[in-house]
Amino acid sequence: MSIKIKKVSNEVFLAIDEIIKFDKESISFLKERAKESSIGRSRICAHRKTDDLLQEMFIAISSDSYIRPHRHKNKAESFHLIEGEADIVVFYDDGSIKEVIKLGSKDNFYYRLDIPYYHSLLVNSPFLIIHEITNGPFDPLSSDYADFSPSEGSQEVKTYFDELTKRVKDFI
Repeated sequence: MSIKIKKVSNEVFLAIDEIIKFDKESISFLKERAKESSIGRSRICAHRKTDDLLQEMFIAISSDSYIRPHRHKNKAESFHLIEGEADIVVFYDDGSIKEVIKLGSKDNFYYRLDIPYYHSLLVNSPFLIIHEITNGPFDPLSSDYADFSPSEGSQEVKTYFDELTKRVKDFI
């Protein structure tokens, strides 16, 4: 792997090179860490500190990873697709679907959201690899999670995940 990293947690790694390069071995590393992760995700942060104004991450998300619908106030986020396929689901406040953005080699390869809509994603390939950019500083309490969705790790997740997958298919 051409990138030197420091482990922050089982899912989070920090790039420590002065000049950061990301190669196919880095993608393989992320996939392996996501497979081992209880949440099905892993990331390498290209930014130096959690209080950097620009937050840049390479993220692997497995198809069974549940990302609870959430929104960010005063924050923008963008995804640039590297590999895989997914549906980004944008919700109204009541949990109904506003829009579904398809990411994939035959669809969109870029997405940006800077309006505080609830959003989530469903991965339609074994893994989704994205380059995410958002404004910092990182504050784990800044995400507003949707009341219409179950918390990560709760018993209701599988039922909600399955229902959401069906709703997205019906919406498209």
